[in-house]
Amino acid sequence: MANGQTESTGIEGKGTNILLWAVVASYVAARILQVYPGRIPMLAVVALHVFPPAIFALIHGAKCYGWGGILRFVSITLVIGNIFENLGVRTGFPYGHYYFTDVMGPKLWNVPILLGLAYVGMAYLSWTLARVILRCMKAPVVGSRVITIPLIAGFLMVAWDLSQDPVWATVSRCWVWRNGGVYFGVPVSNFLGWYLTVYIIYQLFALYLRGLSPTREPLSIGYWYQALVFYGVSAAGNFLLIIPRPGPSVVSDAAGKQWDVGDITGACVLVTLFTMGAFALFAWIRLSEQKGESGSA
Repeated sequence: MANGQTESTGIEGKGTNILLWAVVASYVAARILQVYPGRIPMLAVVALHVFPPAIFALIHGAKCYGWGGILRFVSITLVIGNIFENLGVRTGFPYGHYYFTDVMGPKLWNVPILLGLAYVGMAYLSWTLARVILRCMKAPVVGSRVITIPLIAGFLMVAWDLSQDPVWATVSRCWVWRNGGVYFGVPVSNFLGWYLTVYIIYQLFALYLRGLSPTREPLSIGYWYQALVFYGVSAAGNFLLIIPRPGPSVVSDAAGKQWDVGDITGACVLVTLFTMGAFALFAWIRLSEQKGESGSA
């Protein structure tokens, strides 16, 4: 570092942008494949949900924070996420009592490796949109921003989980809540635990960034739109879940309570609309305002 700024990223240019949009396109394909189970193995579908956001986070994040900065974010996310997930499986804190099935593939201790990578991509997108919503795109992370960005980013990240946990757990059985829960087989404690986990991740990263300029040169509005589009695609993908699919119309949670699959997917679509959709709209408004201010300057 020099003069309080992060190192040069060295990954600017049209080629990088094309690569980022290609990663977004691969994620779109993954969301479509989720609607047609059985065409490819479920593990492959899960992997396609996980790797594109993580790859996007690495490349996109390096443009803002440098490779050292984004790798610190990835390290913090993987370490904290895996500590809390393993703690949750063993003790029930902070999410509730649950266990992972073999659907998500190999595990590191009690937690699928793919789950840790899933944290990386969506955690990065949520952090980035929080900066947009709070109009902290150019300003360094100092003062109240050290607290407010993690607080808002935590809500964006939990909105993602709130929008689809019943599908992945109660319908797809990627993990099982031992005692069920009021939210289509998912306990409320899961979402409180998620917020605690991701808030700690974001707070640690904010403390690392405190006082550092994000880049040597201001990033374009298009840079921030890329993250918004990816988050928006993730939200829009949930709307595909209401398309009728082969399989049982009623499923049971581990407590024996039956749930209508159509009710689960319909509720997740509504939650997506009014949480992830609302956050995406706020971010779009902020970027439109920023674009207008830049154009009139």
